[in-house]
Amino acid sequence: RSSWLLLAPLLTPPVPVITAPPCSLCPEGAHRFQWISNLVPEFGISSSHVKVLSSPAEFYELLKVQIKAAKQRVVMASLYLGTGLLEQELVYCLEETLEKSLQAKGSPDLRVSILLDYTRGSRGRKNSRTMLIPLLQRFPEQVRVSLFHTPNLRGLLRLLIPERFNETIGLQHIKVYLFDDNVILSGANLSDLYFTNRQDRYVLLRDSPEIADFFTELVDAIGDVSLQLQQDDTVQMMEGMVHPYQGDKVAYCEIANRRVMEVINSARTRQELLHAKTFHSNQPGSSILSQQGSQASGSLKPEPDTWIYPLIQMKPFGIQIDEMVTETLLTEAERGARIYLTTGYFNLTQAYMDLILGTRAEYRILLASPEVNGFFGAKGVAGAIPAAYVYIEQQFYSEVCYLQQQERVQLQEYSRAGWTFHAKGLWLYLAGSDLPCLTLIGSPNFGYRSVHRDLEAQVAIVTENKALQQQLHQEQEQLYLCSGVVSTSTFEQPNRYVKLWVKLVTPLIKNFF
Repeated sequence: RSSWLLLAPLLTPPVPVITAPPCSLCPEGAHRFQWISNLVPEFGISSSHVKVLSSPAEFYELLKVQIKAAKQRVVMASLYLGTGLLEQELVYCLEETLEKSLQAKGSPDLRVSILLDYTRGSRGRKNSRTMLIPLLQRFPEQVRVSLFHTPNLRGLLRLLIPERFNETIGLQHIKVYLFDDNVILSGANLSDLYFTNRQDRYVLLRDSPEIADFFTELVDAIGDVSLQLQQDDTVQMMEGMVHPYQGDKVAYCEIANRRVMEVINSARTRQELLHAKTFHSNQPGSSILSQQGSQASGSLKPEPDTWIYPLIQMKPFGIQIDEMVTETLLTEAERGARIYLTTGYFNLTQAYMDLILGTRAEYRILLASPEVNGFFGAKGVAGAIPAAYVYIEQQFYSEVCYLQQQERVQLQEYSRAGWTFHAKGLWLYLAGSDLPCLTLIGSPNFGYRSVHRDLEAQVAIVTENKALQQQLHQEQEQLYLCSGVVSTSTFEQPNRYVKLWVKLVTPLIKNFF
């Protein structure tokens, strides 16, 4: 039943194509993951530039502080911007910063680029678009709002499928918040729940110009193939660009693939050249004068002890980098290694399930209990979604028990009164280690949607720094602290009863949520 043979073409990256320079870590160290740089750019930074946040309130306050301090650029990619008072305050912060930029001498330097999903951002009469139009009207030269529309929602399907349900076809799901050279990666959207009582993950990468440039270029590339919001609330494509749902689908996807891959490949080339230059300048024979000069000017950076790899997944455009890396990490994790994997929506792809059940590492999988599922208490059909997730969880747990893997693969449910759960990612602990050396953090949920339908981005953070490893370990512990271990008795509780119609429908619709 294993799909290992089918995965063979995806699992080529671990082959050591790149021979590491003598100064790099031995294969047993954190840098055994350098194979990822065969696919994406590798950004070496100091661990002192990385800060892990823990709460929605901390995330919200940081967003406001960063917006107010921005001088050159604000780039925000999210599923949507909410319409409440907290979101309005973010818009006011943007307005204030843009106003300050206008009043500065000379031409204003600040540019604001916002990327949202078209269907989610257009939902309702008051929506993300109406929130942002005043900024477009007041600062037309400085503000850009792009609305990504999936090429898969078109024709008769687009006409027939109602609002909200049209979001099941495909979304812009990337969450990155960038201010000058500071980057926040998260799974959280720009909505009041994510600022108050919806638990997610957040990491700040400070003073990281190369990483900020990469994500600016990535958001620009997606923005270029997206609908542009106008001051009168209409939308139009950039001149000469193929339309996502009126134009030729194949042509549109090819252009989008080319634009995004240009960003990835040019950044990868830049970083390789930078690494080569740094390596040669650090050799014993390199000029002492040039080294002294760089020290005197204060430009000598500390040796990197942390590496950031951006992982992009855009299956509609034929880009599957995140999927490749995730599957390879799961495949290569050796006996004794521990993987803590979390998702707000437990609906793993068959390939991920097969790898978890068929490999040797220990797994601790954190998922939402029905009460903290984002759809809990929703009206109409959406109200049955938590029950569908219970059914998917129960099926997976039954498979674990059938294979007698309960010790190795453990499910844990997050439960916290008055909160919902949206955290996603993983932490990898090498065999014999009490601290993680790698984490994945960003937008993917490890489900069918993340792999096949939506635009996703996360980063792999690899570090050999003990203080940063400790930060990541504490983040993991804090999340898992609010959980209970799943057992057979879990599904015997009255609130776990799944109606027959939900059981019948779930296999048909599980690829849409």
